[in-house]
Amino acid sequence: MAWTANDIPDLSGRTAVVTGANSGIGYCTARELARAGAYVLLACRSEERGKEAAERLTRDIPDARAGYRHLDLGDLSTVRAFAEEYDDDRLDLLINNAGVMALPYRTTPDGFESQMGINHLGHFALTGLLMQRLLDTPGARVVTVSSGMHAMANVDLGDLNSERGYRRWIAYARSKSANLLFVHELARRLAAAGADTVAAAAHPGYARTNLQTRGVRMENRRFAERLIDLGNRVVAQSPEAGALPLLYAATAPGVRPDSFTGPRLQGWRGSPAPSWRAKWTLDDRAGEMLWAASEQLTGVTYPVPPVG
Repeated sequence: MAWTANDIPDLSGRTAVVTGANSGIGYCTARELARAGAYVLLACRSEERGKEAAERLTRDIPDARAGYRHLDLGDLSTVRAFAEEYDDDRLDLLINNAGVMALPYRTTPDGFESQMGINHLGHFALTGLLMQRLLDTPGARVVTVSSGMHAMANVDLGDLNSERGYRRWIAYARSKSANLLFVHELARRLAAAGADTVAAAAHPGYARTNLQTRGVRMENRRFAERLIDLGNRVVAQSPEAGALPLLYAATAPGVRPDSFTGPRLQGWRGSPAPSWRAKWTLDDRAGEMLWAASEQLTGVTYPVPPVG
């Protein structure tokens, strides 16, 4: 029988942080976690949109407990501020959802190529800075959102910031492969440390969100934007359906460390199911090297030691 949001267990007393929760699958994920009883903190770059989303959530679910906190994953100073200001005594669920897709070449305030900086390095830093709180909370989970499009390109460990050349879709795919490699190495470290924290990955398939149009909108490519909008209306599944793999990875019993959950039907749409992933995202040595580079670039170290 297909898993749905009705299968989410009671989350009363649990606390969740969802990045990029002001719209799309992030908002739907936050809403369903709140509906199940969790206190949900919407971590968003825009204060206006983040506060509006938190207010909308409590209108949708009058007894929901939710709040907003500023977080710009492209700026490590706000990532550190978020972690320093996080004052709950537990953290049960960290949903690393926020991301950008196929943007024109830009760098973050810290000098990282924007897709690698926001999609991977920002979440690497956030997770590391919150890791002790996760370790101290029994049964905590970290769910990092990747994409089926990771299969377009492996991580270039010698050029994480695309300094030798930039192709927007390849850069996006590399950042999504980095998400999976990060989960792989984090799961290995947690297992070696004997922690019961679960690190897993998920992807929404082809879901109707504003992620696809942001890049072309930045360049005022109106024809391309109209084509993407048409594809979203005709082919894409709803944000609610796209959020189901994330919700499954976050709440379903028996989710395995380093698992990758996506839509059942060719990874595009349907109920949550195990998803195919490229073999390079399961490479121990590559995971170790990406981890070391990420620590060096962000300055964030984790309270879980390397394997071996």
